[in-house]
Amino acid sequence: MSYLKNTFREVNNPQDFKQEYLSSPAHSFCEACDNIAQQQTSNFFEIATLEQLKRLHKNKTFSATRRKFYSIILLTGGTVQETIGYNTYTFEPGVLYFIPESQLHAIHHWSEDVTGYHCIFDADYFLLCLKNQVKLHQYPFFQHDKKPFIRLSSAETEMVADLFNKLRKEYCNRQTFNDDLLVRLYLNVLLIETERIFLALHSEADPHMPRKEQLVASFKNLVTKHYHEYKQVSDYAKLLFVNPHHLNDTVKEITGNPASSFIHRQLITEAKAQLIQSSESIADIASHLNFADQSYFCRFFKKHTGITPMQYRHGHRHHGH
Repeated sequence: MSYLKNTFREVNNPQDFKQEYLSSPAHSFCEACDNIAQQQTSNFFEIATLEQLKRLHKNKTFSATRRKFYSIILLTGGTVQETIGYNTYTFEPGVLYFIPESQLHAIHHWSEDVTGYHCIFDADYFLLCLKNQVKLHQYPFFQHDKKPFIRLSSAETEMVADLFNKLRKEYCNRQTFNDDLLVRLYLNVLLIETERIFLALHSEADPHMPRKEQLVASFKNLVTKHYHEYKQVSDYAKLLFVNPHHLNDTVKEITGNPASSFIHRQLITEAKAQLIQSSESIADIASHLNFADQSYFCRFFKKHTGITPMQYRHGHRHHGH
């Protein structure tokens, strides 16, 4: 599929999102938030109603981008047509749909009467929600080989809409960026309730997924299971019975990123989780993640985050407990 070639803009954070989609990029979705410094480029969460977004959309259609964060959208009124991954969907009221991190996404049409909620957040924000929690990539609706939506019953739609509303109220009532414990807790509840509904409806992989996308999805699922022991692309190529160059080329074509980046991202996410959610020493964390020694782990962490593990722990510790 030629449209999957890596020619898409990356949308990395809320500022990029507003720049890409809104006629007023400086707009704040909560008046109370105007008093808080807005330039969060990591550890962020943002929620808005679809009505707010529709009013501010600068175009009727938007070309494909890769969102480098997670999105959950509840449609309660109107219709939308969007491409998520390799499929184009038309959604009607009562649909909850998902855009995983790094997934290809395009907006083709939102009807004038669209209503609902739109929530975005990154992996760092989620890491700080609760200690010893499920990892984001373990939620089936954020896995690239699962269908990216569920149709809710009227009772489920009401329950999920209520959670989104509570999320929005708490988010807009914050006094500071750190004053959002309830936002994080409601986000966890939303994800847990969504998983229950999703698993009851369908837990199988999408049978219509093209071969290249199947290979990439299988690779990503293996990385989430084996990143502790396997850190080379060639290790995963063996498990998948393919040539390492073919695996890397396919992952790059479909996702825009080299295969190694997914292994590194998985290691960094796990390292961040352990730094925040445990009191283990840096040496012990390095050992758990099968790094040869602490200094190599520290160099690896700084190369991918720009700061040392200890700086990350000190900078985020006050959120997590």
